[in-house]
Parts: sequence; structure tokens; C-alpha cells
Amino acid sequence: MNLLGKKKIPFLFVIDFEMENSFVFQLSELTNENIFFCINEPIKEKIDKNFFFKKSPVNFETYKKAFEYVKEEIKKGNSYLTNLTFQTEIETNLTLEEIYEFSNAKYKLLFKDQFVVFSPECFVKIENGIISSYPMKGTIDAKIPNAKEIILKDEKEFAEHVTIVDLIRNDLSIVAKNVHVENFRYVEKIVTNEKELYQVSSKIVGELPHNYNEIIGDIIFSMLPAGSISGAPKKKTVEIIKKAENCKRGFYTGIFGLFDGFNLDSAVMIRFIENNNGNLFYRSGGGITYLSDVNLEYQELIDKVYVPIV
Repeated sequence: MNLLGKKKIPFLFVIDFEMENSFVFQLSELTNENIFFCINEPIKEKIDKNFFFKKSPVNFETYKKAFEYVKEEIKKGNSYLTNLTFQTEIETNLTLEEIYEFSNAKYKLLFKDQFVVFSPECFVKIENGIISSYPMKGTIDAKIPNAKEIILKDEKEFAEHVTIVDLIRNDLSIVAKNVHVENFRYVEKIVTNEKELYQVSSKIVGELPHNYNEIIGDIIFSMLPAGSISGAPKKKTVEIIKKAENCKRGFYTGIFGLFDGFNLDSAVMIRFIENNNGNLFYRSGGGITYLSDVNLEYQELIDKVYVPIV
């Protein structure tokens, strides 16, 4: 990434959560790789067939056991916020290619026949030497009366969001100067196949050195894994996640992005469906704090299993 950045050669990058498997492709190489991506492009047409989407989430007792372990670690002071996720097996008559084509999302990636991503969450953007991040924490059903007011006034959601904003601000400070929060807790709507959701985000910005393109790989890797899908403090929380989830996440909650030779845009790989020997698995979850309720967190995990196709 540093080498291509120094030469200002455009490239796509895909990095897994554990930072054990990374791919970097010059754009000219993608035609032979069966890899497709889409960043901030509008959907051109609606799907022209009826589809079904059935989900079989992890049972409550299994989730509760992991949740209680995380809460105990939080009580011990080992973490303030831990993102806990699980697999949900799904059944659908949609192919990964159709999900990629018709999903309405800011960031989309179809990686061979292995997985598809339709993420609403930016990791970082770099525009004219300014780096920005948009951590997303807080989700609610938009049909609930006064949903925006409820989510913004919720004590647990506020504490979770503040923790992540502080973590991302610290992450950006590793690579940038004059880091500050430009927009704190704004609400966006996401339309899914089941319902409309409100999600809460913030915008944090900083100034990169003039030669940032020469160290573009160092910049990205120094901030991984993404704070919004790990927790704080990051190092200890990642250890808690590994024990609680008891399996590697792989590319789920990793990142992908595009460097165009000057600027960069990237996404956290949430809203993720993986093909495992012909069986499809969705992964989802949420942030756990000392205020978290196991029933609400379990429901949030289920609510996040959707495709943004209407």
C-alpha cells in the first residue's frame, strides 16, 4: 500500500479483522479476480423478483453465556465497551451477486464467491489531506414513536457512543494533528427488506502530513481493528472478543477501501454474508456496556440481520 501510494497508483484493499489476510489489487487487476466494489453510487434499478429471506439466529442461551462473560469483564474494569457478535444462518433465493447488485448501501463489495458486504459505515476518508471517520453506534426501529428522541436520550446508547468517539479520536491522533469532533451524534435512516432503522453517527476529522500518500498503508494499519466494532480499551477488548465469540471473525468487521491516487474512501465490513460450503451465514452484533440489557442486545443482533433491498 505504501509503495502504490507513493507512486499514486489507484488500488483496492481488503483487510480482515485479525489482520492476518490482506489483499491489495491495482484496479487494472480486478477484471480477472471476480471482485466487484461500489462506493457511494446510487442504485440504478429495483429488484424484479420476489425473494425470501429467512434467518435462524444463535439461540438465546448461547448468546446469554457470552454476554455474561463480557459483562463480567466490564465489571472487572478490563473493558468499557465490547462489541459482541455471532453468526446467523440464513436462507434466501437471492444469489450473492443479486444481493450485491440490488442492495442500497454506501459501500458494497462482492469478493469472489466467498462473501458480500453492503455496509452503511465508513471507516476513514482522506480528502485533500484531511482524514475523517464516522463511527456508527446506536440503532432503533424508525417506526417507534419519537424514535429519534428515544435513541438520542438513551443513557446506554449515549455512553456507548461517547466511548467510541473518544476511541476513534485517539486512533486518528496517531496519524493526524488537530483532531476534533466536527459533528456529534447525528441520525441517518437505513431502509431494509423488513423495516426502516435509524442509526446514530459522529464525524471526527484531523490533518495528515503532506506526504500521507507515501505512508498510506501505515496510516490504515495503525488504526486497526476499527474501534466501532471492537471496543475500548482496544487491545484488551479484542482479547475478550476472541474468548467470548470463540472463533475468528475473518473478513467480517475488517475493512475495504479504494485509494484513487490522491484520496481514499473505506468501509467497515459490517452487514456481511459469507458463503461457507454452500451455506450462507450472516454476522451481526452490538456494543456491550455496563448498562446493557441481554434481551435488548439479543434483539439488536437479530434486527441487524437484513438485506437493504426493497
